[in-house]
Amino acid sequence: MTRRQLADTLARYGAALEAELELLRHVQQLSTDQQDATRRHDSERLQHVAAERVRLMDGLVRIEHEVGADRLVLADHRLEAACLPGFGRVSTLHRAAAALVGEIAATDRETMTALQEAEVARRATAQAIEAGETTLNAYRRVLAPSAHGPALVDRRG
Repeated sequence: MTRRQLADTLARYGAALEAELELLRHVQQLSTDQQDATRRHDSERLQHVAAERVRLMDGLVRIEHEVGADRLVLADHRLEAACLPGFGRVSTLHRAAAALVGEIAATDRETMTALQEAEVARRATAQAIEAGETTLNAYRRVLAPSAHGPALVDRRG
């Protein structure tokens, strides 16, 4: 590979990283929005954010697919690429993207934990309501027995 080809590869990869960073910043904001909507139990907002995240993630996958070969070329020629102008900037972009992914993943873990806790609380509440309903129905049967069922006092005598 010539120096010029490697420089072109580095430039393409740098441009792709910039595009990915832009998408990742939006994903990061959506991740924060998702966490907030989870705290507020706003299911409509959660659905909207999830749909938007899917759209952005599709964009990231598309970009990754396009630059996968460039990344391999740069990895294979790392020593030569490191001598090219712009390598430091691309390295910085690469680290920034990795840091954003880490932050998004941490926020998503917190959101998942909150959603799991909310589900456990919802189930416990549903079980408490069911138990209360069962008790209430039993109490109602004691207070107002069925006209067809046995009674505590027989009116015949």
